[in-house]
Amino acid sequence: MPAVSNRYECVLFFEVKNGNPNGDPDLGNQPRLDPETSHGLVTDVCLKRKTRNYVSLFHGDDPRFGIYLRDGAILNRTHRDAYRAVRPGEAAVATAARLSPRDDDEAAALRRFMCDHFFDVRTFGAVMGFGVNCGQVLGPVQLCFAESVEPILPQEITITRMAATVEPEERSRKAQRAKRPNHGQNTTLNSLMPLQEGEVASDDERIENRTMGRKYRVPYALYRVHGYISAKQAECIGFDESDLELLWTALERMFDHDHSAARGEMASRRLIVFRHDSALGNASPASLFQRVTVRRRGKGVSYDLAASELDTLPPARRFEDYEIDLDLTNMPAGVETIVRL
Repeated sequence: MPAVSNRYECVLFFEVKNGNPNGDPDLGNQPRLDPETSHGLVTDVCLKRKTRNYVSLFHGDDPRFGIYLRDGAILNRTHRDAYRAVRPGEAAVATAARLSPRDDDEAAALRRFMCDHFFDVRTFGAVMGFGVNCGQVLGPVQLCFAESVEPILPQEITITRMAATVEPEERSRKAQRAKRPNHGQNTTLNSLMPLQEGEVASDDERIENRTMGRKYRVPYALYRVHGYISAKQAECIGFDESDLELLWTALERMFDHDHSAARGEMASRRLIVFRHDSALGNASPASLFQRVTVRRRGKGVSYDLAASELDTLPPARRFEDYEIDLDLTNMPAGVETIVRL
């Protein structure tokens, strides 16, 4: 199938209900925020991960749609497969700690192998220049950070687990309870031992074995993310029309099989695509993105997101509390608008 020959931009809207769409590990897994505006953020890395997961679920057995950045993958082991294909029969490929292409032709062949076998390499690109060096690929598809259309207010919720993790933890808690001044006089060595099979913990022991924890939730938020597809880069690495269709489908359905208690309910709600009739494009991305606007609904009226009247409205709690407008007046010649979702 021929490589993509048209430039594209897209706008994706997705929602989260009672979940944490993308926790920040440096802040105790709190939902990511812009500190100046309090708008929620979801990283491009997170969205690419969900796209990879979708492709892996539905095309995992197809050798052309392998996933390079898999959970737990050893990347240099994958790089050696590329060298085995380029240098058949060379024993050093299996054992050498470091491998590098001998010339430009071999470097191109290694990149071609990776692009031909891994969907995420030929879509998003990859840096593969460590240890067993397969070079670097600049992918035709780039996603930005997603940002919520309004400020969010994450809530911290305390949770408990009614069990200890390991036996020393249980013994330590029993010992601490035994040292309390008001603790009874009938504590024995046996009471400090872990429960044996078939024994039932007393009410006090059940209480002592509780583990406290925290989780964060965003009651509701609508996020917006922009994407870019370069036809020139697609031509260089062989990103074709079937790859493009799979990408659109993944963006539409990537949350369908990604549910967890921490993430709550997430779903793609609107996908708007701008298709240019040329490889270089017929209008600037910024001018096209400006045609997609969001307004807030309330009391039977729609408001601009900067309107002061929003202070009198209850917080948004569903997709229907927003209105997504697409301005199609005086569209640039050679640009087609496709609403896929």
